[in-house]
Amino acid sequence: MVRPLSLTAMIAMMLPLVLLPLASIFIFGTSKGLGSFWAALTAPEAIFALKLSMVTSFWATCFNVLFGLFAAYVLSRYMFWGRTALIVTISLPTAIPTAVAGFSLLLLWGPYGVLGQWLAPYGVQLMFTPYAIVIANIFVTFPLAFGVMMSVFETMNRSLEEASATIGATRWQTFWHVTLPSLRGAIVTGALLTFARAVGEFGSTILVSGNLAFHTQTAPLYIFAKFNEGQVEAANAVAIVLALFSFFIFSILFFTRDWLDTE
Repeated sequence: MVRPLSLTAMIAMMLPLVLLPLASIFIFGTSKGLGSFWAALTAPEAIFALKLSMVTSFWATCFNVLFGLFAAYVLSRYMFWGRTALIVTISLPTAIPTAVAGFSLLLLWGPYGVLGQWLAPYGVQLMFTPYAIVIANIFVTFPLAFGVMMSVFETMNRSLEEASATIGATRWQTFWHVTLPSLRGAIVTGALLTFARAVGEFGSTILVSGNLAFHTQTAPLYIFAKFNEGQVEAANAVAIVLALFSFFIFSILFFTRDWLDTE
């Protein structure tokens, strides 16, 4: 008796919270036929927004994986005063509102920012360009890649590393042939989580990008702009693509978790 009742209660709670909101965008998007949906999706402005989101997310993911790997390695291998405070600071962007993250980047890199004011006389402007979107994505999503790899480093069995050192392997050889293969799952997981989060980033990018069509308008900003203009069909078409993309990413993580967890 308990099992069917528990499943029914769980589904009843999931319907208004998750299932129905997700289903609504697909129901509305196909209500006027697939032709109308495809026309809205293939609009030049929508295609540009999707491409910009993918490209900026790709570069943010590359940086976060490389630097996250380096930061996790250093913070897991060396103990020093202030280490815990540094780890907490690195993880902070996941807790602060994304609007605060975007505003802080403006205060740093904006024309009158702490660093931006020194770049302005040379004609260097990072904010309100695609570079600002990459910077915002890096800032907001860095704790994802770092956190996944840091947890693996802290639980990793170091006996293989010590054994490689005893047979004359250098620190770089040990890292490349022993440590890095053990991080295969963490690297892939961190990269996929970072990429999926960056593609859907809204709060910070709307402040640093300027939301200019065909220039700095990402897919989430496109949805926001079209909805405000009353073009719900156009906004819904891109929303469906982002929802399917997120589903695809997390499906990969779920169905390959056994392979990813293998050391």
